[in-house]
Amino acid sequence: MHENSIKLLNQAVSEEIAALHQYMYFHFHCDDQGYDLLAGLFKRTAIAEMLHVERLAERILFLGGDVVMVSAGPVSPVQDVNEMLAMARQMELDSAKSYNLWANECGANADSVSKKIFEDLVVDEEGHYDAFDVEMGNMKKFGANYLALQSIERSKARAQMPQPTGE
Repeated sequence: MHENSIKLLNQAVSEEIAALHQYMYFHFHCDDQGYDLLAGLFKRTAIAEMLHVERLAERILFLGGDVVMVSAGPVSPVQDVNEMLAMARQMELDSAKSYNLWANECGANADSVSKKIFEDLVVDEEGHYDAFDVEMGNMKKFGANYLALQSIERSKARAQMPQPTGE
């Protein structure tokens, strides 16, 4: 009855899996470079994408379909922070656009619950877009100093950690 919705929901699962893999890759590299704020942003966004997969999967199963757990694409080996943010922002913009279209398609096929799920995902994806856009603005406004401040904060935090007594 809702074959088209199942297809769209599975496409969204694939897109969300690709996004969460990409964001975890960005998280690892930002963390390695000492950019704690950006590392945290990418990690939180990856977790949000994982929760999207769960919500989509629950709907697919309810509709009698099977969840196809395949990434829509490979992880891109981007390690430059500006490129990470630009890529992340574009991914969120593309997702919001697709989910808007898919919400309308589900609504036209008398599947208001899937429509609402896609509409709710648009809200989340636009929030992620905004977070990445703000960080891109910070990078533009403060330049390399923005990243240096993040590294300094990590160094200060580590310097304040208790040292082993050697007992």
